[in-house]
Amino acid sequence: MAGGRALRTHPDFTARFAAGLRDGTLPPGLTAKMPDEAARRFAVYRNNVAIGLIDALAARFPVIRRLLGEDFFRAMARVFAETHRPRSPVLPAWGADLPGFLETFPPLAAHPYLADIARIEHARGLAFRAADRPPLPPAALVGADPSRLRLCLHPSVQVLRLAHPAVSIWAANRPGRDPSGPFPAAAETALILRDTRFDVPVAAIGPGDAALVEALRTGAPLTAATQAA
Repeated sequence: MAGGRALRTHPDFTARFAAGLRDGTLPPGLTAKMPDEAARRFAVYRNNVAIGLIDALAARFPVIRRLLGEDFFRAMARVFAETHRPRSPVLPAWGADLPGFLETFPPLAAHPYLADIARIEHARGLAFRAADRPPLPPAALVGADPSRLRLCLHPSVQVLRLAHPAVSIWAANRPGRDPSGPFPAAAETALILRDTRFDVPVAAIGPGDAALVEALRTGAPLTAATQAA
């Protein structure tokens, strides 16, 4: 007991504290010397959390930030952060839900390609943090039967089948690039991977290349994968 009241359990307090960060409600149990000091301090802390999340999202999605402009991006990111809290303390891994959020965010209804741009940026983050795997030495392939040979792709390799020419738009709007078009009208498919320098290039590939990579990723033998392409 403290001051005639039972102390809340730690899980209960942390749950109410997290809820207060989302909706602004002062969590029960917060105290201060002055009557309104706890509310003021919590508001400052809540705002600092929001700014930290917005900055983390800006670092993960620099092209979305450039396309939207600083003010609009930060306003959008605040709304996203209030409804899609990080599920991990690793903030660079946050943002998987942003593409779907952008698809349904009313102010961006006229710009559906933005969701595909966000998919590219999220996939690049996954590729950058993917587990490492040593390359197969060429000598290991000597004499291998292509009909039985199964190649294991690097964990960073991803294929994104997009609904818009998002690879071209993304490339033109990277920081320091000239965003002027024209851009292709057709949808593009992106190949994303992490190279030996830890750069994460993005390339637009054709249907055959995409089918080949996807077949190899599912474990198809080399001959079958090339036939799928």
